[in-house]
Amino acid sequence: MPITKPSSDEYGPYYDTYVSKVPGSCALAALEAQRESTRRFLATIPESRAAFRYAPGKWTLREVIGHMADTERVFGYRMFCFARNDKAPLPSFDENSYVPEGRFEKRTLADVVAEFLAVRDATLPLARTLDAETMLYRGTASGMTMSARAAAWIIAGHEVHHLAVLRERYL
Repeated sequence: MPITKPSSDEYGPYYDTYVSKVPGSCALAALEAQRESTRRFLATIPESRAAFRYAPGKWTLREVIGHMADTERVFGYRMFCFARNDKAPLPSFDENSYVPEGRFEKRTLADVVAEFLAVRDATLPLARTLDAETMLYRGTASGMTMSARAAAWIIAGHEVHHLAVLRERYL
């Protein structure tokens, strides 16, 4: 079933930057297409580039990919909880704390990419279970209301955002 674009009241204003970046009218189609296109793109990046930072204090290329995996995990869990109509509020997460704790710099680029792809391989079957009713279920995360389908759109848009950053600032 297509995961149609959420209305602006289905997510906090902060997330519009991600939702608006998703091409087309279906987040599921975008997530499926990204799986292969992102795999191909990341396969072109040599290990020698993995530790590059475009400025002091910025994440390395390897850490950006690790952050993408972390974020997809968090929003995948949010999508899961909301699709199950769970009303328990979910906490926010501080990506700037998660990245160093991910210890991505101690791993090969190939390993971090494999983790990211494994997370996507878990997200896709979940996204495919959303039907017309469950995709509209809402919950609370980071103190804001969000629908299950908005979480799917945010995942796809977050990837678009960070791949653009990788292309513009890291390569």
